[in-house]
Amino acid sequence: MEAPAFWDDVDAAQKVNKEVKMLTDRVTSYNKLYTGVQETLELCELADAEGDEELIAEVCKDTAQLAKQVEEVRLSTMLRGEYDHNNAILSLHAGAGGTEAQDWVQQLYRMYTRYCEKRGYTIKVFDLLEGDEAGIKSVSFGVEGTDAYGYLKAEKGVHRLVRISPFDASGRRHTSFASLDVMPEIEDAGEVDINLEDLRIDTYRSSGAGGQHVNKTESAIRITHIPTGIVVQCQNERSQIQNRETAMKMLRSRLIELKEREMAEKNADIKGELKKIEWGSQIRSYVFHPYSMVKDHRTGAETGNVQAVMDGDLEMFITEYLIHA
Repeated sequence: MEAPAFWDDVDAAQKVNKEVKMLTDRVTSYNKLYTGVQETLELCELADAEGDEELIAEVCKDTAQLAKQVEEVRLSTMLRGEYDHNNAILSLHAGAGGTEAQDWVQQLYRMYTRYCEKRGYTIKVFDLLEGDEAGIKSVSFGVEGTDAYGYLKAEKGVHRLVRISPFDASGRRHTSFASLDVMPEIEDAGEVDINLEDLRIDTYRSSGAGGQHVNKTESAIRITHIPTGIVVQCQNERSQIQNRETAMKMLRSRLIELKEREMAEKNADIKGELKKIEWGSQIRSYVFHPYSMVKDHRTGAETGNVQAVMDGDLEMFITEYLIHA
């Protein structure tokens, strides 16, 4: 049975509204920047005429802030991919390293949460599997906000940690790995055909938070796309129907990403492929010991301020990636 034309009109209206909001945000950002430049120039002339040291210091501070805003606008012009303006779906998985790797996933999850908070993005957890002793084995979550996928696609790959293990009584240095997969959220089901006969849908009890009803009923959903072997799951919504809808949205995104990866010549900005989660395959290294450094192996960008990076300061790495890309 075909959907009524009314719903097609609703979908079209939602798309238009989304595009209008995105363009409005860009115009507002530009106007705010332009006004800031004009006001700073006037302040600069006043400070120069009066020789006011405090006013000069204020001008310097405002100029530095404007430089950051200009860089942000410049960076946004690099987001020209078909899905760069979409929301994003991120999936973190622990690799080689056992409990160490699971603790590393938890730290990375915190890092990306902090980054998203700074950008004003909204995070929604779809599925989280806690570690046996500590940390997180895997977590999938959505990131909603302007250009979320465009920026976060720079983080896709294997992340390597080197530190003195807090789980090792001998105080030895350990190396751990975790992988991050980043997909654009696809709202339009028409962009990819999914044959229901190709799906295996399993239900199970949610193991996470959500109240007694969620944990006592088989509300969690796992969907396997048999032709590709892609598996998605969601357990954090309050009903099986909501979990199923979210899981289908994740599956569409995975299939679109797979399709785009196979057409890498046409869409080079989305072609990155996750490597095996082990030594030699990392895109970035985070060294806590014997020295402090975070280095991106694709661009050469590095910093000694590890704590700032773990607190979500990823702009330098994302900027360098987009410039190189």
